[in-house]
Amino acid sequence: MLTKLGAIILLVADMKKSIEFYKDVLGLPLKYQSEEWTEFFGNGTALALRAAKDREKTKSAPTMLTGFMINDLDNTVKRLKEKKVKFFKEPKEEPFGKHAIFEDPDEHLISIVQLEAKSAEGFDLLGLIGAE
Repeated sequence: MLTKLGAIILLVADMKKSIEFYKDVLGLPLKYQSEEWTEFFGNGTALALRAAKDREKTKSAPTMLTGFMINDLDNTVKRLKEKKVKFFKEPKEEPFGKHAIFEDPDEHLISIVQLEAKSAEGFDLLGLIGAE
């Protein structure tokens, strides 16, 4: 029986470039690093990077979205744009709060949301996926 999500694993074409993105640009805490496998976060669900054997397969259409909740979307977006991060969905007010989606070096989609207090209780993660 599946009881808990242990990791989100992304296949990456360039481990060094991806580590720099997740560690230095996004500021995620690095737990473990090697040429083939890297993990972020020490407790709970891990974000893991796995070096792809066939690098061309990582350049297909995005098939996964990782979502993060944040406290200040406007300042986060400003900081990411200063670091030349490419946005898939520009920041927008949604019924649940402020929301944007950007891409990592392998075009995996990363959603950030600043929830309104009233909508956080019954928040539906699937609502993050839509991008006009």
